[in-house]
Amino acid sequence: MSIDQASTLRMQKRKGLRVAFAVSIGFTAAVFSGAIVPFLGPLFAAQFLLASARPMPPGKTIGAALVILVTGIAMLLLTNWLGDRPTPFLLLLGLVYFACFAAQSTGKGGPAVFLVLVVAIIVPLLGILNKGLAGSILSILVTGVLSGAALMWFAHAILPEPPTPDGEDAPAAGRPPVILRALANTVILLASVVICLTSDNLTAAAVIPITVASLLGQLDVTAGARAAFGLVLVNLFGGLLASVAYSALMLRPNLFSIFIIVLVVALVLGGRASARSADAPVFAGALTIFLILFGLGVSPLPGSAAESFSTRILYVGVALLYALLLAAVLWPRGTGTKALAGR
Repeated sequence: MSIDQASTLRMQKRKGLRVAFAVSIGFTAAVFSGAIVPFLGPLFAAQFLLASARPMPPGKTIGAALVILVTGIAMLLLTNWLGDRPTPFLLLLGLVYFACFAAQSTGKGGPAVFLVLVVAIIVPLLGILNKGLAGSILSILVTGVLSGAALMWFAHAILPEPPTPDGEDAPAAGRPPVILRALANTVILLASVVICLTSDNLTAAAVIPITVASLLGQLDVTAGARAAFGLVLVNLFGGLLASVAYSALMLRPNLFSIFIIVLVVALVLGGRASARSADAPVFAGALTIFLILFGLGVSPLPGSAAESFSTRILYVGVALLYALLLAAVLWPRGTGTKALAGR
């Protein structure tokens, strides 16, 4: 193994350990504090940490946090003003999704783009499907953003990155936005949100659209059908891990068990997500699904009982296949439709 390869491997191990520590500590602390959405802070922290081996500069961290918070406030106002008027509400919501997907297609924006999508999904759904949480959505969001940023800095304080040129991340390669693909992704995501808004099922609302958004961000436009279905299986594996983890937790339901379970899973999925490989985003998506499903299992939200776990995993599987098939149909030719169709 060359010196460069050994250095890269050590950097990836440090990144994976940071993700595992931040996610497990943050998740356990959120459950201890009685957080209604315990996965939000750890999810934000994982996205920040996986984006770079270096901590986000303070200015960039504040900027990303402000973008997420402003999005949350805007979504809350949009929901309050137009939640009972479906046509303008969905048109404006679709505009937000389109802007996120267009930014994502340029290769820039980092984790903030996906996190804005998550916020733009969670806030309207909670605001409409659970009126009891409508007044506390903003505080939940603020807590999630602040705890995610704090966990990122805490993880880097425990496992700092040595100041060597080998540890520097390559800048993201900018490219023109793929407008037609962004439009197709908007239609796919917005349709899943509409399905959830008409189902009166908070569990479905929390899982399906975020799963769809995550998969659309992972799809490789040059991948073949086998790779695409492999991507679905790995993401579904994250849901199955959440089910096994919840069953294990029921044997010893305490905070220490939660910490150990999340730490082990985050080491496995976060370690693979930290690698410089084509499948790294897939394992990051599997970690996202695990955090959401396991978080819903221990959350005090309505519909979070253990008996609904099989239903939630079914929702994840349906959401993954739904996103994959509609991407194959709606993505414009030349941006991955033929590859997804197995040509």
